Amino acid sequence: MQNDELKEQKYLTELNPEQRLAVETTEGPLLILAGAGAGKTKVITHRILHLIKKGVVPGGILAITFTNKAAKEMRERVNKLIESDRSLQNPISMFERPFVSTFHALGVHIIKENSKLLGIPRHFNIFDRSDSLSAIRGALKDIGLDPKQFEPGRMLSLISKQKGGGVTLDSYRESVGNDFIGRNLLLIWEKYEKALRTEGALDFDDLLLKTSELLRTNAEVRAYYQKQWQYVHIDEYQDTNKVQYDIAKALAFAHHNIAVVGDIDQSIYSWRGADFKNIMRFEHDYPGAKTVLLEENYRSTKTILEAANTIIAKNVMRKDKNLFTKNPDGEKITVYGGYDEEDEAHFVTRTVKELMKERVEPKNIAVLYRANFQSRVLEEAFLQDSVPYQVLGVRFFERKEVKDILAYLRASLNPESLSDIKRIINTPARGLGKTTVLKIFAGDEASLPPSTKRKIADFREILVQIKERAFAIKPSETIASIITLSGMKDDFEKGISAGKEEDRERLENVFELVALAEKYDYLEPEEGIEKLLTDAALASDQDELKEEANAVKLMTVHASKGLEFDYVFIAGLEEDLFPHSQMGNDKDSGNLERGEEERRLFYVALTRACKKLYLTYAAVRTIFGMKKINVPSEFLSDINEELLEGEPRERVKTIYLDD
Repeated sequence: MQNDELKEQKYLTELNPEQRLAVETTEGPLLILAGAGAGKTKVITHRILHLIKKGVVPGGILAITFTNKAAKEMRERVNKLIESDRSLQNPISMFERPFVSTFHALGVHIIKENSKLLGIPRHFNIFDRSDSLSAIRGALKDIGLDPKQFEPGRMLSLISKQKGGGVTLDSYRESVGNDFIGRNLLLIWEKYEKALRTEGALDFDDLLLKTSELLRTNAEVRAYYQKQWQYVHIDEYQDTNKVQYDIAKALAFAHHNIAVVGDIDQSIYSWRGADFKNIMRFEHDYPGAKTVLLEENYRSTKTILEAANTIIAKNVMRKDKNLFTKNPDGEKITVYGGYDEEDEAHFVTRTVKELMKERVEPKNIAVLYRANFQSRVLEEAFLQDSVPYQVLGVRFFERKEVKDILAYLRASLNPESLSDIKRIINTPARGLGKTTVLKIFAGDEASLPPSTKRKIADFREILVQIKERAFAIKPSETIASIITLSGMKDDFEKGISAGKEEDRERLENVFELVALAEKYDYLEPEEGIEKLLTDAALASDQDELKEEANAVKLMTVHASKGLEFDYVFIAGLEEDLFPHSQMGNDKDSGNLERGEEERRLFYVALTRACKKLYLTYAAVRTIFGMKKINVPSEFLSDINEELLEGEPRERVKTIYLDD
């Protein structure tokens, strides 16, 4: 199809001029600076359709984003665009699709395709945080280090930061100095890596680091994927860390057809290694890159945007951008100062009930906060006032019974997965205790009694049967068979008969897993099982937001990134809480960068709202058992008074009072 014909297509006429420019710029490097609510997903999906209509093979297009939720939405929108375009109704377009994925899922894909080359089992286990912490604790015990001095979570974070920066264990070993923490971290990391290798496992950071290393060191593999994906799209580019940046650069190096989309003003993940400077230097990395600004917001009212623009304009490290909208002015922003956190929380629930009386659906309301501890008093108020709510972060795949079923499946596919075997060998109870497990792992089964050996043999036979089913029947049928073969179904039913209501919930949860597995039944059995396990391992907090749950959403501002709600409450707007005291505001040091991230975080919170914002704070808040009299956040003072309604904000001296 010729370019002049393409220009007349409906999918192009529904774009604004800047969006259309981004869609039609298909060759060479492209930087799309997209403000909040500016339709960036629409631009990416329409650009993919435009490439296909120009004759690019769908399988030659790669689109990477950060969350499963965003990848799922993008994939569905791309498929809908392709399927609804009659000019593409042919065998190729019907069955071949662009590769739309998260960075971690891309890593799994590349590692599985090159597992033999990497010396990694194809059915490798993916350690979640609890698995990794367990391995770190084991490492500390083996070395003889005090877990109080070398807190496992802190040690895991230090290792994760190194891996996110592209540092392997070997390169760390060569560069580490003689400092106390560094030398001991090396010992811990070595033991941790040994535990991963023993179980044929990778952690989340390995999914990226192994992929980056493979693309960097193996020219043949790198050339293969460069040829496979001629057009690369990276969403949320400001959130990329070093290894993600390296992966994107390696894939696009041969053809330079890379389009990155991002917003410096929404970079809020430096604590996990994200470097917004990646987007700042894009034009240097790719000379001749074209830049398109998307500044028209389709989400929020003029009032909300004016407040957001005022807040973010104070940051120095950014590219100038000013959001505008054709939406109405909308309501003023309500400010409420509670006497304490309980008063603040009940203001939120009272206001929510008033909104519900006005026929606002609870699911269209969100309460955001800076720190997780703030959720407790809010939850208590929601319960007390009988307002339906849902806390983001209660994850389906973290439930014990669900993890047990998946552990059976992983252990059947990967017999080296000792942590999975340890988890399920006596779940439900079959008389195989810790001593038996230790002897099995030590290769000393011969010393066990005959009755115990029979129980072990029966357990292994269960795993054999599960593996046979996994390769022969639908994934949902395999999960259903595990529930029965493992004995968990009988165990739960006995508990229910004995009046244990928690067992009823557990049984419902494992059958919910069967229902979830039905989504993979269209694939070949082995492929479906692999995808189910991968998706379960990479599930994020946002994946637990069930759209059908008609309840107010409670979450941290970080967790709200990428979401939008008609009505948004931002709680705890006090100095030292939001902005957070640990982030600092010293303009003469690196704290400037951290302070600017706090302002970006508030900007993200503001721009989650479509119709109305409520900003609240508490004059007195109890933290660590101490009552603190608070100064309202500087962010409140930065917003134009004409945009606000509610009580005045007074500055008071900070005083600490013992209970």
